Amino acid sequence: MSLLTRSISLLSTAIVFATFAWADCECGYTVNGTLYTDLTETDFLHTKSLNESGWIPQVYAVERETSRGPFGKDASAKQIVTNPLKSRFDWAGDGVNGGDAGLQIITSNPGKSEMVPMGEMGTNRTDMLYGSFRAAIKLTGQEGTCGAFFWYLDDSREIDMEFLSSQFNETSHPVNLVLQSQASIDAGYDAGNTNAFQTHQLPFDPSEGFNEYRFDWFEDRVDFYANGVFLKSMSGESVPKDPGHLMLSQWSNGDPKWSGGPPTQDAVMTVSYVKGYFNSSDTQRQSDWENRCKDINAPNATCEVPEITAPPQTNETANTFFFSQQQNMTVNQTLSRGNPNTIESGACSIHASVQSILTAALLSSLVLFVNWCS
Repeated sequence: MSLLTRSISLLSTAIVFATFAWADCECGYTVNGTLYTDLTETDFLHTKSLNESGWIPQVYAVERETSRGPFGKDASAKQIVTNPLKSRFDWAGDGVNGGDAGLQIITSNPGKSEMVPMGEMGTNRTDMLYGSFRAAIKLTGQEGTCGAFFWYLDDSREIDMEFLSSQFNETSHPVNLVLQSQASIDAGYDAGNTNAFQTHQLPFDPSEGFNEYRFDWFEDRVDFYANGVFLKSMSGESVPKDPGHLMLSQWSNGDPKWSGGPPTQDAVMTVSYVKGYFNSSDTQRQSDWENRCKDINAPNATCEVPEITAPPQTNETANTFFFSQQQNMTVNQTLSRGNPNTIESGACSIHASVQSILTAALLSSLVLFVNWCS
């Protein structure tokens, strides 16, 4: 074999290698066989600041006259407090401020005010269109609040898992599963008078420890889970069809038919993590996926999302799997600094860029070498 032939062969091999997947999960993440192109993951057990976390505290006020209760609601950033673990090597225990580690969402007693201080926050990404979303939460034991993990676009397009602390007692620990729709608005903002409201009794007390709450949103239905166990499924016209974002909140307006309260002292809802695997409605994100996913059937091109096998409450079981804490498993995903590995937003798109640059460089080298030899 001549020097020219051998060199061309080696360079061609290098070019072929450069076009293969440079990382796992380039085509996305699967949940029960359904493929999702994008992810969002936040480890609040080790998050010191919400800056660049991918979450935005909501700041607004709803006056008593329009709150549908005897009190108004005052959402502010000061009602959301990060409380990371004392050691980055731990996964359970007290936070640096005392109490349960994680993100604290606080509802306070209003005192002589007509406005109840509350906390709420949402993801900065609003392009989530169908997906599997889960959060590990310890609900408050203080009566008089509504704690919620939900997807939201507007009041007529919303997927809720809501917990009313006044409903918790020795024999009752319900979660309220809700699809807010135009029908619930027409019913006076009362989804209980529609077919898109169900209450499910949980086999544990949500205020005694962290548990994972999850909903899988499809085009034709929403499936709800707790600690990986299927609870209920809802379908019909109330299932949203448009993109939105994830939300976490705890509030009270004193309505005796819903939130009750307000609480007599600070009621704390603590979140240890949020994970979402979803499809994006953003055309640039869709184009990015098409460019990086060369062969969906290639080994490790897709990655199955691990399910929890026990409530995330101990140092062992709370150490759940994060793709964003692994090497080369989040190509072209927008991540945050909220993880122990301090992955910066957008940093994981570098692999695709390097791949393109290297391929182009190898092609240029091949051309120059052939010209030189001839």
